[in-house]
Amino acid sequence: MEDHRSEFRLEKMCDTLHVSRSGYYKWRTGETSTQKLRKAAIMERIQYHFADHKKRYGSPKITRLLHKEGYTVTERTVSVYMRQMKLRSVVSKPYRVQTTDSKHELSQ
Repeated sequence: MEDHRSEFRLEKMCDTLHVSRSGYYKWRTGETSTQKLRKAAIMERIQYHFADHKKRYGSPKITRLLHKEGYTVTERTVSVYMRQMKLRSVVSKPYRVQTTDSKHELSQ
């Protein structure tokens, strides 16, 4: 809309695009809300901790780390943010010793 203001009337563009004029002006002069800034900061810290711990930490452990940093955020919120960023913890299976029983009855 901003690029075509010299060609078309603003009222006509708002009508065509089904946007209110007040909404357009609010978007044009609006600033980023504190909630969006907080979400961006938390998402940045989630990505940092996730990468720092070799992609093994899930939302419970990352939530604990964020609490230690002073963020007040719930585990569910962290899991929602992780899902939005497509971060999924890699669960490594515990090491199991595999031995071969060379004294079984089948070999002779």
